Amino acid sequence: MRTFRGGLLIGLAVAVLVAVVAITYEVYDTRTLKRTVRRGEVLCGVNAGLPGFSIPDDKGNWTGFDVDFCRAVAAAIFDDPSKARFIPLDANERFKELQSRKVDILSRNSTWNMSREQNYDLYFPAVAYYDGQGFMVPRARKIETALDLNGSKVCVPDATTNLLNLADYFRANNMNYEEVKLAKLDDVVKAYDSGKCDTFTADVSQLYALRLNLSKPADHDILADVISKEPLAPVVRQRDDDWMMIVKWTLYAMINAEELGVTSKNIDEALKSKKPDVMRLVGNEGSYGEDLGLTKDWAVRIIRHVGNYGEVYERNIGEQSKLKIPRGMNQLWNAGGIQYAPPIR
Repeated sequence: MRTFRGGLLIGLAVAVLVAVVAITYEVYDTRTLKRTVRRGEVLCGVNAGLPGFSIPDDKGNWTGFDVDFCRAVAAAIFDDPSKARFIPLDANERFKELQSRKVDILSRNSTWNMSREQNYDLYFPAVAYYDGQGFMVPRARKIETALDLNGSKVCVPDATTNLLNLADYFRANNMNYEEVKLAKLDDVVKAYDSGKCDTFTADVSQLYALRLNLSKPADHDILADVISKEPLAPVVRQRDDDWMMIVKWTLYAMINAEELGVTSKNIDEALKSKKPDVMRLVGNEGSYGEDLGLTKDWAVRIIRHVGNYGEVYERNIGEQSKLKIPRGMNQLWNAGGIQYAPPIR
C-alpha cells in the first residue's frame, strides 16, 4: 500500500511539474531565434495598410518604414531581406497574437508605455520613431489650433493610446467633444471622410499617411499641435533575451550607420575603412556579431540590403516619399533631433 501511495505521489508530482513547465513555456518562450532559424523566416506583425509604414500592393508586395525594419532583422539573420513574412494585425489583436507566438516581432506603429510591458509581458527594445498624437480637420472649418476644437465630433481608433490622450486633452482644457471610436482604422478613415465626424485624431505620422486615402486629401489640414508622447517601437516577448538583443541592435546598427555616414551605396568602401567606429560596425574589429549569435558582418548585411536609418526614413515617409514627413525629432542627435543609438564597442 505504501509503495502504491508513494508511486501515486511521485506521479502527481511529475504531472504538476510538467504542467508548470508547459505554462512557463507558454508565457515565457525563450527560443524565438532558434525557431526562426529553423523555420527559415521571420514572422512580422504589421499594420494591415498604413501608407509609408506598412502597406501591400495589389500583388501582395509589402513596403514601408516598419516593413523595412523587419527586412533588416531578416537580413541580419539570413543575409536575405526576403526572409521576412508579413502578417497584418488589427490594433486590438496585435499584442495577443505576439503573446501566442503567431508572430516573432511586432513592427506595427505601437506606442511604448508601462502598462503594455507589464500587462502583456512584452518588451519594447528601442524607439524606432518618435511620434505624438495630433488632429486632422477639414480646411473648411478654418481651425488653427487644437484649442479651437471645443464641441467637435472626433473620430478615433479604438484599442489605442489615442483614446486616453484625447480624453485627457479635452478635460485638461475644459472642452467638450463627442467620441466616435471604431475598431478598424479603415472604418475610422471612412467615417471621417464621409462627414460622420468633423475631426480625426491619431498619431501625427498616421494622419499624414491616412490623409492620402481621403477622397480629397488637399481639403484637410493637420494641425501643428501635438498632445502626447508616442514613442513607436518594435515589440517582442519578455524573457527572450537573445531575440530581444538582435531586434534592438538591428535598429541601433541602422542609426549608428547613418551617424557614421555608412550607406547602402558606400558599404563596400566602408569595409575598407580604418576608422575604429566603422571597423566595429562592419565587423572588422571585435566579435559583436558573434556575441549576438550572428555572423561578424551582421550589420553589413542590414545596410547592404535595407540601408541605414536615414535611407529607410527618407524613401518611405520622408522627402523621397509621398508623405514628406519632416524628420523633426527623428533627426539624429547631432543634427538637431533626439534619435540616438548606443555605440557598438
